[in-house]
Amino acid sequence: MDYDCITKEIRKDIFLAAYSASNAHLASAFSIVETMYALYEQGVLHVNPQNPQDPTRDWFILSKGHGSLALYCELYRRGFFDRDTFLSFSKPSSSLGGEPCFPAVPGVECSTGSLGHGLGFAAGAAFAKKLDGRSEKVYCLVGDGECQEGSTWEALMFASRQGLDNLTVLVDCNGLQKMDRVEAIMGIPSLAPHFQVFGCETAEVDGHDIHAIRACLSAENRSGKPRAVLLRTVKGKGVSIMENDPGWHWRLPKKKELKVFMQELGISEEEAEYAKSLRNGTV
Repeated sequence: MDYDCITKEIRKDIFLAAYSASNAHLASAFSIVETMYALYEQGVLHVNPQNPQDPTRDWFILSKGHGSLALYCELYRRGFFDRDTFLSFSKPSSSLGGEPCFPAVPGVECSTGSLGHGLGFAAGAAFAKKLDGRSEKVYCLVGDGECQEGSTWEALMFASRQGLDNLTVLVDCNGLQKMDRVEAIMGIPSLAPHFQVFGCETAEVDGHDIHAIRACLSAENRSGKPRAVLLRTVKGKGVSIMENDPGWHWRLPKKKELKVFMQELGISEEEAEYAKSLRNGTV
């Protein structure tokens, strides 16, 4: 299977949805494409598109909700909703807003976007499943910049104290946040020791290696602790002018930059024009 072609197609779709809306956190979505693909299309996350509220489903919570387009694209690809719904992103009357919203979007377990809240919710869900004697798992994806929120560590203390080995925390370690590099803002060169001190079984993987992500997430957690998987990623992965540049946290390409996006993502003039027509409401 050619994962490079698949993930390029996903990034292309994410861009077209963003371009049709004239807004999005593109770079934040691009950094987690491989992780989302491994979860939803490599058999890690057990969900049922025909019955989104299936009581036997695993739960996924995107705490860094501004990366929503990566989640929406996987929900569309798995059949939770159709392509027209996906391309309605961030338009009037669409259920797909800039951050995921529950219960408006099938497959979304809770509303997120206010950073630091998702992990507490995930820990509560994992604890409830433990109390009910259920075997389903809970996955929560947070950003490394988001880890500056104190509520993240409070949630981890609770999860560790309760032995929530059914909880996996995925950390998008792309090294950037809105204004600068994460290390320049808070000066934390490595998060792994912090997760270990707060009681997590910790692993680090290449966040753009689908085989490595799948192997790590598929391995049984027998530690009796919550698991933290630190994913080494590149913010803006897939478009050279966007990679590792904090200036792309929230913006779309200008006219000359658009040519680079189209060339590197394989977007035709017709596809770009169609997305633009959706933005203008002329379709």
